[in-house]
Amino acid sequence: MSYQTIEIEKRDKGVTWVTIDNPPVNAIGEGLMQDLDAVVEELTNDESVRVVVLTSRHEKIFLAGADLKGMIQNSGDFAEEENAIEKQSARMQACFHRIASMPKPVIAAINGHALGGGCELAMACDFRMMGKGRIGLTEVSLGIIPGAGGTQRMVQLLGRAKATELIFTAKQLEAEEAVDVGLITRAVDPEKLEAETQAFAETLAEGAIHAMGLAKRAMNAADGPVEKGLEVEAKAFADTFLTEEPGIGLAAFFQKEKPQFV
Repeated sequence: MSYQTIEIEKRDKGVTWVTIDNPPVNAIGEGLMQDLDAVVEELTNDESVRVVVLTSRHEKIFLAGADLKGMIQNSGDFAEEENAIEKQSARMQACFHRIASMPKPVIAAINGHALGGGCELAMACDFRMMGKGRIGLTEVSLGIIPGAGGTQRMVQLLGRAKATELIFTAKQLEAEEAVDVGLITRAVDPEKLEAETQAFAETLAEGAIHAMGLAKRAMNAADGPVEKGLEVEAKAFADTFLTEEPGIGLAAFFQKEKPQFV
């Protein structure tokens, strides 16, 4: 399929790069969200795709937030537009939730500023590799709050205390500091971001992809009651045996060989 705001490139070992290209600043609009929804569905159903890398064509911005200027222009009275704004927030949340729920590993290759909505999209991915720019939830500095899942995912990633500090102060973190607090997975030389991300993705692609997807399903349930999480984990554990991966992995274990998952 072809998309207006996204380019797809299949690379070695089942790694597929998804590049957002929505000039001028990669703002989150309905067109981009429709493309992201369709891309997630397409790549989820494509058995040749084992790992997805999400990045940006923009030289300085990974992803900007919602089109606030447009929201202001369309909202002479914010009180009258409250329902429309709430629906926009729910729409962004649903789009990013589909990425977070994708049953394959998803890596954000952050090659520019990931502030506000860009940070929220990055946090919806399983891994965050960052080359340059700054990352953070900066909405409070504008008198608003994150609206695409940021308040929830930052608490999940960093804990309540650190997330509160970063959200209330709207702090923008350089890559090394973001690694230290646990917001990103790895800080990378900007010139090596693409190569190192591809290498990391290929390492993941050699693993048990179906098991990873089921593990993600169980981990995503960890935010609710523990009883519900354990129920989801038990079902996901049983579902692993519906694939060929346990046979491959266990046979290799007993033969003291490296498993060859396909």
